[in-house]
Amino acid sequence: MIGKLKSIAKTALANPAIRKTYNAANRGVLEVAASTRVGATAYSLLGFATHNREQWAVLSGRRAYYRNLTTHRANHVELRRNVHRLEKGILMQPRRAVFARDYIEETVEFYAHALERPHTVSNIDAGEMQWAYDVLSEYFSIVTDDDPGVARSRVRFESLPAYSSSADVRPYPQGTLARTDITFDQMLQLAESRRSIRWFQDKPVPRELVDQALLVARQSPSACNRLPYEFLVFDEPEQVKVVSGIPFGAAGYGHQIPTIVVVKGDLSNYFSPRDRHVPYIDSSLATMGFIYALETLGLSSSIINWPDFEPLEAKMAKTLGLAPHERVIMLIAVGYADPDALVAYSKKKEIDNIRTYNSLG
Repeated sequence: MIGKLKSIAKTALANPAIRKTYNAANRGVLEVAASTRVGATAYSLLGFATHNREQWAVLSGRRAYYRNLTTHRANHVELRRNVHRLEKGILMQPRRAVFARDYIEETVEFYAHALERPHTVSNIDAGEMQWAYDVLSEYFSIVTDDDPGVARSRVRFESLPAYSSSADVRPYPQGTLARTDITFDQMLQLAESRRSIRWFQDKPVPRELVDQALLVARQSPSACNRLPYEFLVFDEPEQVKVVSGIPFGAAGYGHQIPTIVVVKGDLSNYFSPRDRHVPYIDSSLATMGFIYALETLGLSSSIINWPDFEPLEAKMAKTLGLAPHERVIMLIAVGYADPDALVAYSKKKEIDNIRTYNSLG
């Protein structure tokens, strides 16, 4: 039904007179609606269905965030956030004698909660707990007890059993960072050789290569180290067919995709609507690293656009069993490129068209 309606719309807009009328009507409405915030509010009320899924996702995510404060999980986003905030305070120049007054008590409680109800041991869980313990230990070694909350937090932390392994994962000097030997020319070559590939060989994608690429993806910057995303990988042919058949962007070539990845953002990582765009940003940063890594492993990919279109959102949510606060960011087709198939040249903009210096409003 959706495909049929889309076909009818495309046929109608192919008529120059209809397209001209359509464009003029849109411009007229938007000239009024976009002129003031009052006009935008009125327009949003009329176009309620267009934005409502994101509003629902944000509220559902905030609800899940507060529910999760008393629930044990493999990783604890509120603990991750606060520990990273402590890291930033520790490395500040000049460092304050006392900092994190407003959140140190809850951070220790988050840590205690995670420690007292241990999850099935996994590398991710153990690593997170070690990181939290080491950073909290460093914090209490450098701050004074001038603040009553800090003093209470120190007593509480020292009453907990030590969490220790061979690793030490607290902040460390920038000068000890291992620098890469990759040159600019090599990086540029990788970027220029990566193309959006839509035609693949009939050859399975090894899962170990996908996981290797994800090691690169997870190193991407993430606001407060939350990593608010998940890569849902499908490589069973029937499931690939179902998932790749949902987005409009895979029409015509989805039938021969060997592996398809759905990048999912999770709004339950946030207590405030101010952060509602962060999952889109962080997952996009991770995706870029992921597809560059795929290239180095001999695999090709293409990003499949996922517009916020209610009928497809509802279908994808049902197919994947997504909670309201879990949002699809994009899809990625992955496979071995068919050497005999064509690839788009896709001329890029000139640097002067994407960059300005010191251009205040």
